[in-house]
Amino acid sequence: MKRIAVSVFLNMVVVVFCAATVIAGEVVVLTSFPKELFEAYKQAFEDQHPGVTVVVKSKQTSGIVSYVQETAANPDVDLVWASATDAFAFLKAEGRLVSHRLPEALAARIPASVGPYPIHDLDGFYFGFALSGYGMMWNEPYMQAYRLPIPAEWVDLKNPAYYGHLSMSAPSRSGTTHLMVESIVQGLGWAEGWRVLMNFCGNMATITERSFGVPQGVNNGEFGVGLVIDFFAMSARASGYPVGFAYPSNTAMTPASIGIVKGGPNPENAAAFIHFMLGEEGQALLLKPEISRLPVIPELYEGMPEGFPNPFEMDLSGAQFDLAISEQRYGMVNSLFDQVITYRLPALKAAWGAIYKAEARIRKAEQGGRDVRRMRTQVDSARVLASQVPVDTLQAVDPVFAEQFRSAGEQARLETVWDAVMKANYAKAKQLADEALE
Repeated sequence: MKRIAVSVFLNMVVVVFCAATVIAGEVVVLTSFPKELFEAYKQAFEDQHPGVTVVVKSKQTSGIVSYVQETAANPDVDLVWASATDAFAFLKAEGRLVSHRLPEALAARIPASVGPYPIHDLDGFYFGFALSGYGMMWNEPYMQAYRLPIPAEWVDLKNPAYYGHLSMSAPSRSGTTHLMVESIVQGLGWAEGWRVLMNFCGNMATITERSFGVPQGVNNGEFGVGLVIDFFAMSARASGYPVGFAYPSNTAMTPASIGIVKGGPNPENAAAFIHFMLGEEGQALLLKPEISRLPVIPELYEGMPEGFPNPFEMDLSGAQFDLAISEQRYGMVNSLFDQVITYRLPALKAAWGAIYKAEARIRKAEQGGRDVRRMRTQVDSARVLASQVPVDTLQAVDPVFAEQFRSAGEQARLETVWDAVMKANYAKAKQLADEALE
C-alpha cells in the first residue's frame, strides 16, 4: 500500500513538472503587427502564465518570410504572426511551419469560413485569429475643405478630383497591401484591375514606406483618402480622429493568422499562445479601442454598437479571392507593382495630370462646338499607355512565369525590361496628352 502511494505521488510530481515546462521560459514571436496589438497580448498571456516571457521580434511581412527562410537550419522563433495569409501559405509550402490540432472546445466555437474564405488552414499549419477587410479611409475635414466626393468603390478613386489627394503603401512593403492589390485584380479581372490601379495610383500624393504611414497621414490631414485595412480606421475613430471608412462591394474578408515555426525552441509555449489567442479572453482583446480587430468567434458580436462591422452577417458574395493564385504569384505581383507604380510614381502622376488637363480642354472645346476627334484619339491612346501593365492575363496565372520570381537573376532581368517599357509608356502618354492640349 505504501509502495502504491509513493508511486502515485511520483506520478503526480511528473505531471506537475511536465505542466510547468509548458508554462516556463519563453515564447518568441515574429510579427508585423503594431505595438498596440502585440503588447496587449504579451501582457495578458504573461499574466495568465506566470514564468513565461513573450519575446517579440518585429518585421514587415516580406522580412518575416525571409527571416524564417534564413534561420531554417537553426530556428530561433516559435511563432509567425501576421495579416498576409498568402505569406503563411508560402511558408507552409516550403515546409517551414508545423501542423497543430486545436483543442475541440476552441475549434467548435470558430466557423470554418467567412464568406468564401477559410478562417484556418485546412491542414492546421496556421490559424486565423482575427478578420479584416480592405477599403478606403478618409479625413472628413480634409474632404470638406477640398470638396471631394466620398468614395464607395475602388473605381471611384479614378476621379480626377482626387489627383494628389490619395495614399497607399506598396505591396512589397506590406503584406496587407498585397492582399488588397490581389483583391482588386482578382475582383475586377487582371487587365481591368491593373487599369483601375494605375489610374487611381496616378492620383496618389505618395506611396508610403509602411502600411502604418497611410492611416497616420489620413489622421493628420496629410492625405484625403488612404487605402487601408479596416482596423486602422476603426482604431482611429475610437481615438477621436474625424475619419470615415467604406468597404468596396468586392472586398474580401481575410483572416490575420498565426502559425508555429518548424523546429522552434519552445513548441509547447507556442501552442499555448495560440490557444490563448483563440480563447475568449484573447478574442476579447481584439475589441479594445486601440486594437479594433474583428474576432473569429461569432458570439462576441452580440451586443456590439450599431454600425460595428460583423463579417459573419456581411454580404460577401461579391468577393473573389483565390489564395492559391495569390500565393503563387506573390513575388511577381509585388515586383510588378514596384516597377510600374512605386518606382515610377512621378512619371505616372505626370502622365495622368496631363491626361486630366487634356480631357478638361476637350470638354470645353466640345461645348464651344469644336471638332475634338483628333484630340480625343490622342488622349485615348495616352490612357492606354498609362494604364497597361507589361504582363498579360495568361502570364498572370502561369506558374512557370511566376516561378521566375524565386530567382534573383531572372527577377532582375524582367524588372529591367518592365522598367524600360513603363518609362517609355509614361513619357509617350504625357507627350500625347500635351499635344492634345496644343
